[in-house]
Amino acid sequence: MEAHLLEWLNLSVRWVHMITGVAWIGASFYFVWLENNLNRVNPKTGLAGDLWAIHGGGIYHLEKYKLAPPSMPENLHWFKWEAYFTWMSGIALLCVVFYSNPVLYLVAPGSGLTGPEGVAIGIGSLIAGWFIYDFLCDSPLGKKPALLGFILFVLIIGAAYGFSKVFSGRGAYLHVGAIIGTIMVGNVFRIIMPAQRALVAAIAENRTPDPALPAKGLLRSRHNNYFTLPVLFIMISNHFPSTYGSQYNWLILAGIAVLAVLVRHYFNTRHDSHKFAWTLPVAAVGMISLAYVTGPAPMSTAPDVAKAPAKIEYQPLPETALGGGAKPAEAAQPAASAAPAAAPAQASNAGPAFDKVHSVIQERCAVCHSAKPTSPLFSAAPAGVMFDTPEQIRQNAARIQAQAITTQIMPLGNITQMTQQERDLIGAWIAQGAQTN
Repeated sequence: MEAHLLEWLNLSVRWVHMITGVAWIGASFYFVWLENNLNRVNPKTGLAGDLWAIHGGGIYHLEKYKLAPPSMPENLHWFKWEAYFTWMSGIALLCVVFYSNPVLYLVAPGSGLTGPEGVAIGIGSLIAGWFIYDFLCDSPLGKKPALLGFILFVLIIGAAYGFSKVFSGRGAYLHVGAIIGTIMVGNVFRIIMPAQRALVAAIAENRTPDPALPAKGLLRSRHNNYFTLPVLFIMISNHFPSTYGSQYNWLILAGIAVLAVLVRHYFNTRHDSHKFAWTLPVAAVGMISLAYVTGPAPMSTAPDVAKAPAKIEYQPLPETALGGGAKPAEAAQPAASAAPAAAPAQASNAGPAFDKVHSVIQERCAVCHSAKPTSPLFSAAPAGVMFDTPEQIRQNAARIQAQAITTQIMPLGNITQMTQQERDLIGAWIAQGAQTN
């Protein structure tokens, strides 16, 4: 029951995060589009421009003032709660997914970190990220936007590299996204909203607004604009293990972030000219290149089965992986016994016997991926993937290859202690055609 409730809590928080995130980023996209499409030719007195649009069966006329109307309207709509709720739901999601069970989901196996240490690093990075960013923006670098942007990019990718050494791939990516999200909402709460309040107050009091605050707000708003596409990628990245699961995941993130910023720059400037249209094909080629370089290394079509263990001796799994203290039939921890004699050529061509592969998968993977998981962490098989029968294992061979062999992100946190020898055994079986007979 606890796993079932946790799953629905995860779903609910993630849904709220998605809804509020769409509202925030959607509003950002709309206002950038609106600004870029204003008709600025011979505007009315006091206006910066206007725009006619049709949507949903109605025609709209929007006007932008150079500063403000002669008198403030009674109802002025502010855009802030979308940002605040996106950040709050994102932090809640970090707590539900990563901080509630950091050993399994957050801390990388072999990193030497305890769960509380991993959580402390995660929370500390969000706080440090905002203060470092805010300091740099208020420093003389704030007057050199291009240089400031480059330094911020280097620091964020540096954080991604550091996270990749101590966190799981998903944990590293999501914490980079959390740092960027914290910076974005900090910009709204600490800079943009105060600047807007000061502007409205000055107009209401019939005095000249301080130009410094709107200038700071504009810089931070521009940063938020360019952060949007990288953050959107990070939000969906946990579905794509070839990115976060790679040993070069931080470089892949850097590459995708650069491509996203290029695309965003084109959409920001296309109203003026299409001189940055080249960014779109460059981004397409860049994604194809990333797909190529992150592809799995080709495996030999005839692996030497003699190198695979003829017999695998097992040690019991941790009870936390199985639930209820259940005893596995045998759990893979290969003994350092002598290698078997060389197999005959016919056996080598046949590949590893399926019964050995089946035994490993049942003890290392099926504790979670089963119609009735024995792990207390899940009430149902994650993503609906089950390994209860040989046919189910064969049908999911490509998934197993991607997540347990190539990227080795499964089992989660390697809680069932799958060894490299076992991964090689399964990989050789898949390379030979994943036969179950």
